[in-house]
Amino acid sequence: MKTRTTLSSLTSRKQTIAQHFANANDYDQHASIQRQVCQTLLNSIADTKQNSILEVGAGTGQLTRLIAVQIDSPQWIINELCAKQALTLQAILPTATIRIGDAETMDLGESHSLIISANAIQWFDNPLSFVAQSAQRLQSGGQLLFSTFTPDNFLQINALTGQGLNYPDVSEWQSTLVEVGFEGITLSIQRFDLPFISPYAVLKHMKLTGVSTNQTQILPDSTPPFRWTKSRLQQFESDYWQQFSGQNDEGEPCVYLTYEVLIVSAFKP
Repeated sequence: MKTRTTLSSLTSRKQTIAQHFANANDYDQHASIQRQVCQTLLNSIADTKQNSILEVGAGTGQLTRLIAVQIDSPQWIINELCAKQALTLQAILPTATIRIGDAETMDLGESHSLIISANAIQWFDNPLSFVAQSAQRLQSGGQLLFSTFTPDNFLQINALTGQGLNYPDVSEWQSTLVEVGFEGITLSIQRFDLPFISPYAVLKHMKLTGVSTNQTQILPDSTPPFRWTKSRLQQFESDYWQQFSGQNDEGEPCVYLTYEVLIVSAFKP
């Protein structure tokens, strides 16, 4: 087994994120949107024959399973923040090197022909830095392919609680890719409005997919962390029904949660 574990360098925020995903034991059962995004990424890979693949933030291996079957490469490096996933990822690709740790700060090699990441970069302290890091890690002609989310992702949660990640917008990604020197840049957005029977069901869904409204933002030192209280939860539920309700396909009352996904593909000249 080629697993290297480097957990000592994790910040408290990254440790919290890793713990949330470690506790999301039923992630794959509830992460239907993430699964669709992985399929889109697979279909966007320019060449089915690669010479070195780096996957960043592999999670439970949703994308790993797809590319392991469809893409040929003599070398694979699979990175994941949560140590709990190491054995799962190694089982999917026994020949891969599994690197557990923070992709923002650890050495993940160079001269890759493909760097790919599904639904992970938004957890970086500085998501835009992934572009320059990837340029250094790619060989000439290599493809950078990843999904992340736009500022309208989970817009209902942000509107009602003020909580959420700081997602760069499409123009920021575009300008950063150009500044770093990437070519053949394509950016596309996919929006999904998922219906739920109640605001509480929305929060449960988020927890089951590793997302928490507590302690995962980068906040000024003077900003107190968000905490749910009984009264805050009651107000949240009332406001959610008032502002973000509708009817599902069966004509039943529901509330909506928005996923807005950004797919990015670019090539190093």
